[in-house]
Amino acid sequence: MHPEPHDELRVASFRDLDTTTLYEILKLRSEVFVVEQECPYLDPDGRDAEPGTRHVWFAQGKHVRAYLRILSDHGVERIGRVVTAPDARGAGLAGRLVEEALRVIGNRPAALDAQAHLAGFYARYGFETTGPEFLEDGIPHVPMARLCHGT
Repeated sequence: MHPEPHDELRVASFRDLDTTTLYEILKLRSEVFVVEQECPYLDPDGRDAEPGTRHVWFAQGKHVRAYLRILSDHGVERIGRVVTAPDARGAGLAGRLVEEALRVIGNRPAALDAQAHLAGFYARYGFETTGPEFLEDGIPHVPMARLCHGT
């Protein structure tokens, strides 16, 4: 009898990503953001390779099931590209990714642009809306921030 496959949490800088993992990450982001959400845009924006960027994902074997990245943006850690594969939705992976991102960020301030219908999800992790709703690639978003703890 084989054990049930489980999701393994991984964190890496760009230079520590192997080509297969990078391919799987970019494929998932494209499948969801470009194809499923019908937003034709250039997902590889040059920021993935920045020295301060951390990539956080869950994988089963080589299959990337959920992912986010953390960008270092002028003293603020910016969470973005939060995505879950359709076959992995409902398993709580996005929440676990956000928790891990906040662990990586520590006491530094964090920000993100949430799809408006997900603002309540991010609020559970201490994020607050910081400005008016705006359209990005035709999808309503809201800016959100989480201030440093202990300040």
